[in-house]
Amino acid sequence: MDYRASIVRWLADETGVLSEQIDDWLEIPPQPELGDFALPCFQLARSLHKAPLAIAKELAEQASVYLDRKIQVQVVGGYLNFFIDRASYISHVVTKTLKAGEQLGVSDEGEGKTVIVEFSSPNIAKPFHVGHAFTTILGHALYRLYDRLGYRVVRMNHLGDYGTQFGKLIVAYRLWGDETALQHEPINELLRIYVRFHDEAKDRPELESEARQAFRKLEAGEKAEKELWQRFKDLSLQEFSAVYQRLGVEFDNYNGESFYSDRIPEVVDLLRRQGLLVESEGAQIVPLEEYDLPPCIVIKSDGTTIYASRDLAAVLYRIERYQFFKNIYVVGSPQALHFRQVFAVLDKAGIPEAKNCVHVGFGLVKFPDRKLSTRSGDVILLSDLLNESVEKTLTTIRENAQIRQTDMSEEEMQSIAEKIGLSAVIYTFLRNSRERDIVFSWDEMLDFDGDSAPYVQYTYARARSILRKAEEAGLLSKQIESPAVLDHDDEFALAKLLDGFTEAIRRAVALNEPYILVRQVTSLARTFNKYYNSESILGTADPVVRAARLRLLQAVCLGIRTGLDLVGITAVERM
Repeated sequence: MDYRASIVRWLADETGVLSEQIDDWLEIPPQPELGDFALPCFQLARSLHKAPLAIAKELAEQASVYLDRKIQVQVVGGYLNFFIDRASYISHVVTKTLKAGEQLGVSDEGEGKTVIVEFSSPNIAKPFHVGHAFTTILGHALYRLYDRLGYRVVRMNHLGDYGTQFGKLIVAYRLWGDETALQHEPINELLRIYVRFHDEAKDRPELESEARQAFRKLEAGEKAEKELWQRFKDLSLQEFSAVYQRLGVEFDNYNGESFYSDRIPEVVDLLRRQGLLVESEGAQIVPLEEYDLPPCIVIKSDGTTIYASRDLAAVLYRIERYQFFKNIYVVGSPQALHFRQVFAVLDKAGIPEAKNCVHVGFGLVKFPDRKLSTRSGDVILLSDLLNESVEKTLTTIRENAQIRQTDMSEEEMQSIAEKIGLSAVIYTFLRNSRERDIVFSWDEMLDFDGDSAPYVQYTYARARSILRKAEEAGLLSKQIESPAVLDHDDEFALAKLLDGFTEAIRRAVALNEPYILVRQVTSLARTFNKYYNSESILGTADPVVRAARLRLLQAVCLGIRTGLDLVGITAVERM
């Protein structure tokens, strides 16, 4: 019996409120004595024109007549608390989870709707540093979550391949470029000359004018500038691809800023026709006082384009090409004003899709002892961070293998270390709300007992080890149906976490917050470890109870593996 669904249907019938709304309001109380589900009747006060306590009492009276006998109701203040039969609930959840199998959490609610997720978007000719990890990892997780709910997701890598900085790079290469170095270590060489440009420009301000002139030539399609720019781009993409492949990240579209440059006249014409474009100190701007925003510059005073003009062109292209349901930008929170201006210009121009454009911001990446700056050359490459995480993990695995005298080969240990090391970095970016800054700590990232990827992965490996032993002993049945014989507190807690799996995905998508699912999976791992340390599974004397516990364990493994996979983390069978 699906108790939650039964409660929701009954409440919808009694109150006349849509089932979807009731389902959103129905809570799982923080303390078990407050019930297994609870409805805050304050939500109904306005529509029913009654006090919350009166609503709760009336519903409780009706519940005794119309609800299943296995659901008990209690009124506490303005809350209607539901207590359900644990054994049948656990049986239902385990059976439902195992029947779902690899389709756990799959939904068709996004069918026929296209969601664009723009993420990663590194700058060409610059290192792929740890600052790019946040958008890459967060965007990839959002893609997988939206995809799970049936949306058609288009993964856009809006490359930073245009702008005045390329004028600087072209000038720098012509003055100080080393062709041999460019062939062997392209990104390092491009970073070297870019940093030198900024150092030299402090005493030679004419370099800035030369850079602006070089960019104007690039925008005009001059052959020499365009060939250099294309070479810088091709070399950069080769290096980026290696990082993406390692993280399991793919894209459907690599249209960078340059792709939209010839579409900017269309934007300018649209804004002029509507009388929105105003000249200000030689620049073309759109005033946004009514949105309580500073004006948005569309064309700079020197006639070149800017981020906003290219983003406006990109939205118009995406409307035409994809007719999107939602257009998501996974870009750092410091860019919030920029996106508010772009969306406001679209709205002012009467583009209805403006309301479907969403900026998903995130915090900063910090190291306790340093700041990151491309201009100064002080960067930490993401590939170096991943390598260090894998090496530290491999050291721990080797030490544990020696202590436990396992038969793991060096090749197997390296393979496991690669999965855990990468996962430790991914988990670090997704463990909390995306708007919180991240301060790296190796002790926390690789803590096998804390809130970390290694902890969850180790829990999964431990659970899988039990199931392998059960299978070897002939105790693992292929039957999916689970008898109603389990009612332990931890068994009930595990069932509630499994039952909330799909809802966690929905909430993560609704708020664009993958951490909601990450915490659900981490809680599942913690609750299982508590259960494992207090109750026997394989050693259970009653064969019926033992079989039910093994099925519960199978469901827990399925939940952990699926949840990790949905945020880009790989589960490991052995550690």
